[in-house]
Amino acid sequence: MSEMYILSHDNNSADLLCHFCVCSADFLFKFLVIGNAGTGKSCLLHQFIEKRFKDESNHTIGVEFGSKIISVVNKMVKLQIWDTAGQERFRSVTRSYYRGAAGALLVYDITSRETYNALTTWLSDARMLASQNIVIILCGNKKDLDADREVTFLEASRFAQENELMFLETSALTGENVEEAFVQCARKILNKIESGELDPERMGSGIQYGDAALRQLRSPRRAQPQGAQECGC
Repeated sequence: MSEMYILSHDNNSADLLCHFCVCSADFLFKFLVIGNAGTGKSCLLHQFIEKRFKDESNHTIGVEFGSKIISVVNKMVKLQIWDTAGQERFRSVTRSYYRGAAGALLVYDITSRETYNALTTWLSDARMLASQNIVIILCGNKKDLDADREVTFLEASRFAQENELMFLETSALTGENVEEAFVQCARKILNKIESGELDPERMGSGIQYGDAALRQLRSPRRAQPQGAQECGC
């Protein structure tokens, strides 16, 4: 199940949770996609949700939203993804969406040194406004334009290591490593939940139990009554 929406910068819904059916989800994770304008953030989100390249893509005005249920480590996880505008004039608005995020894709364009140089600012904002515990994967997008590369893989890899980030180069055009970026980030969050580093019940964690997990918590040993119907949504 997946959905995609566009929210205007006037929409005051940063704190709203989606009310779509999550009967099959064990967890809900709030994700961000952050980085400079023109890095392909919306195209990454569109490729992940729709499995195709977004041919006509203008700069995001405010925030775009998408959600998708994925399978990670035998768990069904619903990702609620906020794609924020990268233009400076929207920064004061989009920062309000950072609060309570569990994971983020920090995106730069491998053909643009300027977008890479801005990473430190985006990273600082995410850790200050979302949480110090936010799980972040660095994505060097536009891997298909390797001939025009301005940022080497090694340089970005070192930046990721120094800042305790995961790292992948992606292509929103071909789809290379796009799903893997979201899955890797979700997998690390799940690992932190299992290790006790993250508590889904802590307010502002960016994590919620889905209906499937809540049913198990409330009746872990109680067998389903004979003839009971499964949720058909």
